[in-house]
Amino acid sequence: MNSPDPSPGIEPRFTINGVERAFGPSAAHTTALEWLRENRLTGAKEGCAEGECGACAILVAQKDRNGGSSWCAVNSCLVPMAALDGQELVTAEGLGNTTNMHPVQAAMASAGGSQCGYCTPGFVCSLAAEFYRKDRVAPHAATLEQSHGELGANGFDLHALSGNLCRCTGYRPIRDAAYSLGEVSNEVFARRRDTPAQEYKPTALTRSDGRFVRATTLAQAVRLLNENPEAVLVAGSTDWGVEVNIRARRAPLVIAVEQIPELGIIEVRDHDIEIGAAVPLSELELALNGKLPLLAQLIPQFASRLIRNRATLGGNLGTGSPIGDGAPALLALEAQIVLASAHGQRVVALADYFTGYRTNLKQADELITSLRIPRQLSNLTAFHKIAKRRFDDISSVAVAFSLQIDAHLITKATIGLGGVAATPLRAVATEEFLTSKPWTHETITTAATILGKEGTPMSDHRASSGYRSMMLANALLKLYAENHVIQEARS
Repeated sequence: MNSPDPSPGIEPRFTINGVERAFGPSAAHTTALEWLRENRLTGAKEGCAEGECGACAILVAQKDRNGGSSWCAVNSCLVPMAALDGQELVTAEGLGNTTNMHPVQAAMASAGGSQCGYCTPGFVCSLAAEFYRKDRVAPHAATLEQSHGELGANGFDLHALSGNLCRCTGYRPIRDAAYSLGEVSNEVFARRRDTPAQEYKPTALTRSDGRFVRATTLAQAVRLLNENPEAVLVAGSTDWGVEVNIRARRAPLVIAVEQIPELGIIEVRDHDIEIGAAVPLSELELALNGKLPLLAQLIPQFASRLIRNRATLGGNLGTGSPIGDGAPALLALEAQIVLASAHGQRVVALADYFTGYRTNLKQADELITSLRIPRQLSNLTAFHKIAKRRFDDISSVAVAFSLQIDAHLITKATIGLGGVAATPLRAVATEEFLTSKPWTHETITTAATILGKEGTPMSDHRASSGYRSMMLANALLKLYAENHVIQEARS
């Protein structure tokens, strides 16, 4: 089981805009954005420092599961620079310059997509990632019409920019720039996609502010965690990065786990689907391709594409947040969590996992390796997220439904809730009432009253307790109304 630590004498190195660079004397907790700006690559900007504005976006060459690479846009303000050891990065400066602009930069300039320019480098990097998406093709006319203007005739998905904010130009010229982009030519960034991305290195970095170690085997990770129970585990670092930036938190040891094979699996089996705790949500969405309809509804509503390119379900559950979007959906799907430590492995039902506000059954020396979801899927599922913004926002209330309806009889009901108690929870009283009841308006109206009383919602700056209770009740009424319309249309 023992696995040696990475050699502490190997300094992290990166390929940035085609040039190899060394990590240098920077602190262990230095974010990629801080490192870039300290090293005179000032295109990426700090706007919010918590992954909501996209001004800091850069491109990273990521391995795809077909042996090639994809250009992935990420928030450089969140990811530790040490976590990119061995990787190939491109900033807005590396895409093009004033004498030789990249097609994306030229489109932005032509469409008038930049005014103050602060957000522009981030937009350009997000645009470039979508520009180079391998499966970007011109959609059918019907698909284009159904997208309600959020898909271009060139196949450009406008949701690629959902994590980028602009305060002065407005989005129409930026959208025009996106939709004007043509096919990818045979240039260096396009050709790069046909070769594998560089391998992540087994990193070990020690500085006065702490240590950063990338574990490459599960044995190594659990041993390090057993020896250092105060260590912080990171995969996408979309939560820990906020703690570092906004709350100035530092940890004596940060262990990166995103390259551990067991945490990167996606296995579709006869009876269940196992999802590695460190699989980025964007990759998960593509890999599942609708096999779990409830997750297919959840993922596009989970923060923004920039966040989803690194965020993981394991990290979302590991924080124990009562407003994390992953937990309600996984509760409705009756998921199990696989935990590992130096002493072995155990499986815990997610319904039993949360014990209090940001506390759970996971011990200090354990990590989440994967999630197991039964394949006995219900025939009616839905994920309702109530938030102030349509995208890239934290839930005020999240409700996930999984109902089995046979001949207009509800034979099974599982409902996951978020934002209405100190922990995510199952709506047990509502589930019990619905089971064996007819799928009628009368049943749903009564059940909605019960659902509105589930949990112990509180009032805060996002919503009042009364509003949260009302949204719970309305979510079930909405589910029935939408399903009734669909059934009528089919008949």
